[in-house]
Order: sequence, then structure tokens, then C-alpha cells
Amino acid sequence: MSKVFSAHAVSVDGYISGRTPDGGEEFGRGLGDAPMLFDWYMDGDTPSRLFDGFKLSEPSARFFDTAAARVGATISGRTTYEHSGHWGGGAPHPTAPLFVLSHRPAPEISETQTLITTGVEDAIAAARKVAGDKDVALMGGGVLTSALAAGLVDEVILHQVPVLLGGGHNFFRELPEHVRLRLLEAVPAPGVIHLRYEVVR
Repeated sequence: MSKVFSAHAVSVDGYISGRTPDGGEEFGRGLGDAPMLFDWYMDGDTPSRLFDGFKLSEPSARFFDTAAARVGATISGRTTYEHSGHWGGGAPHPTAPLFVLSHRPAPEISETQTLITTGVEDAIAAARKVAGDKDVALMGGGVLTSALAAGLVDEVILHQVPVLLGGGHNFFRELPEHVRLRLLEAVPAPGVIHLRYEVVR
């Protein structure tokens, strides 16, 4: 059966957005000269084999492309979907269909995107049918937390950027109980360390 995993860039203190001077939040960035959490996508000289325009360091490209090649379908939470401009009606992955998990209508959903309103279990089941022998990728802290609580996540990948944002939007939400992880792989690269964990059941 295909695996379910999540991969996201985070600060060392677990944030995916930092605070702005006016008290708001900016996705992927901290205050002042703090690095963008996604700088490593573009700060190298090795093109991604799967994502046009991405130029990473060699170790980041190797790790990123290996994970991306696993994906047969993607599930995004509504907040991530909104923050990403609905991916212009397409999908975040060049070959994997997008499912959007939301508890409210989404009139902006395109013909190539699928809205699921009946919970994370149904979203993962639908995505698995489409993914075939490939894996299902989760995008967004809310979706990941719901799937972890339901016992449906196999792996968690964190692209950890060496910065403490000190506040903002936390990636992980409150869980009903603790979740144990086992480190499978750690790949240091310029500006980021890639950590791949197995969820221990």
C-alpha cells in the first residue's frame, strides 16, 4: 500500500511563518534579515529533475527529487491552499493531482482540483486511489495533525532551516496524544538540514 507522508520547511523552533513588524505573519519569512524558509530551493546550481526553475545545492536536489518522485497525489489543507494562491488552478506537484481538504465550500476550486469536505480519512482514501503504487503527500500543518491523530501518517520530512523565528505560525498543531518518531535519514546541506522520520506505531 502507498505511504502517506508530509514534507515541509520549518525553522528550528517549528514555525512556518514569522512575525512582521505590524504584528502580522509572513509565510516562510522571519523579521529583518532572517532567511526565507524556502531559500534553499533556489540557492544552488543543481536543477531539480522534477520542478522547473528550482536550482538547489547538490545534496538538497538529491534529497528533494527523491521525495518528490514518490508522490502520486497531494492533499492540501485550506489555509495552505489559500496562502498558495490556489496554485493558479493547478497543483503544487507537476504530475500529482491535488485534493483540497476543507470544511466549507470552495467556489475557486478548478476542474483539475478535487474538494473533499468529509474529513482527512476520506481525503487520504481518495488520494490513494489516484496515487496507485506511489505515495500521498500532505501539505499543511492542519492536515498533517489531523492525519497523525487518525494514525494515517507513515513519515514526516522536515526541511529544517537554521533560524529561530521566535514566534509566528507553528507548523504542528495540538495532538490528542504524543506521537513517537524514529529518525531514518539526516542530510545536511547549505542553509538547511533534511530530516526524514518514520512515525512509530
